[in-house]
Amino acid sequence: MVAIIGRPNVGKSSLFNRILSRRHAIVSEVSGTTRDRLIASASWNGRQFLLIDTGGLEDDPDGHIPQRVQQQADMAMGAADVIIFLTDAVQGLTATDQAVAQRLRRTDKPVMLAVNKVDNENRELAAAEFFQLGISETSFISAYHNYGVYDLLERMVDLLPTRELVEQWDDDYPDGVLRLSIVGRTNVGKSLLTNAILGEERSIVSPEAGTTRDALDTPITYRDHTITLVDTAGIRRPGQVQRGIEKYSVLRAVNAVHRSDITLLITDATELATAQDAHIAGLAWDTNRGLIVVVNKWDLVNPNRFRTERSLHRVHQRLHFMPYVPVSFTSALTGEGINELLDTALSLWMERQRRVPFRDLQYLLADAVSTHAPPSRRGNLRNRLRVRRVRQVGVNPPTFVFSVNDPKLLHFSYERYLENQIRERFGFHRTHLRLVFRAEREERTARPGVRARTRAR
Repeated sequence: MVAIIGRPNVGKSSLFNRILSRRHAIVSEVSGTTRDRLIASASWNGRQFLLIDTGGLEDDPDGHIPQRVQQQADMAMGAADVIIFLTDAVQGLTATDQAVAQRLRRTDKPVMLAVNKVDNENRELAAAEFFQLGISETSFISAYHNYGVYDLLERMVDLLPTRELVEQWDDDYPDGVLRLSIVGRTNVGKSLLTNAILGEERSIVSPEAGTTRDALDTPITYRDHTITLVDTAGIRRPGQVQRGIEKYSVLRAVNAVHRSDITLLITDATELATAQDAHIAGLAWDTNRGLIVVVNKWDLVNPNRFRTERSLHRVHQRLHFMPYVPVSFTSALTGEGINELLDTALSLWMERQRRVPFRDLQYLLADAVSTHAPPSRRGNLRNRLRVRRVRQVGVNPPTFVFSVNDPKLLHFSYERYLENQIRERFGFHRTHLRLVFRAEREERTARPGVRARTRAR
């Protein structure tokens, strides 16, 4: 692990993004933009390591959130094998820099001093004052202009431990890893639920809306399955999203839904199933992601059987376009329902990985068509939809391709009928199904090798 620490607004997130070669952390001129620890996998010259971006260190933090930011930075320094101490050549050596250097001297970890924003000769001459901190590994860099960063990485990998990593955490997420994105409105308990699942303070929790800003990825193992949790910022209505940091936070949250397998929509038990909750659920529906509605703060509503039934009815009424969505009741404060939620996620994940044999699908199609034939258009039998065959072409979500005479003759009610038949026959009760209807000629040319055989004949 390599941790980047320093005062606020010295360019830690810029250096973090520069090393990763992508915009992972939100970068802003506003001091204190980064709050939680951002962790991402990186490599240099064949050496893989985990890079940690932290919030700014202060001498006397005032307020709940700044104090929590300091705790997050302390945890990053405690877990790191190498520490990059980042300073600012424009502001020069400050009392806070000296205090941080004094703290680092009491650690037994390798420390590298990186003086940022050195992009001309005058600043390089002025940055010489940082040598008085007494840190032998000192580099002059400019994260914005990519100056000196490669030399910093060359010296950094030499300080990394030589032991082999037991596990490699790849941001590309290899097959078999369940990706859970935790999304919802502001102040519904997303970060507290993340901490309850992990059993540690991974995210800063505060009554203040908009505490979480970046999307925080954390891998865990549950029942011998690898799961990646992604805690995100609260998503407010489009008209209420402010420009700047909040806008980029919402973009990170939406992107987390796109790169996840299952979305956990966190709702507030005291304010259940709002219009904004339905809007966020629509993001998962549009991208064919699995969805679990999590009714959090269940301990505040005096739960009983009748209240549970009313809550289920309220959720399904609001999310009428996704009647199959499972609902879990949790309390992140007391830990109630956490294991049941993870079990539901694993069960939904296995359901989305299910494959149906080709022969069973043909039997299903024959029974469905004989029971309820496709309706004809304007009573003309020549304009009736004819379904020739069906096959499954993908999982996560389960995707089925129907070969028909003319997709334009398909009515949405008959598509819903076929979808319900597949759900009832093969047990797809809680996942989104993707049905594709292709003309028979398109279906033949879409299959590999068909066109070549046709020409050979």
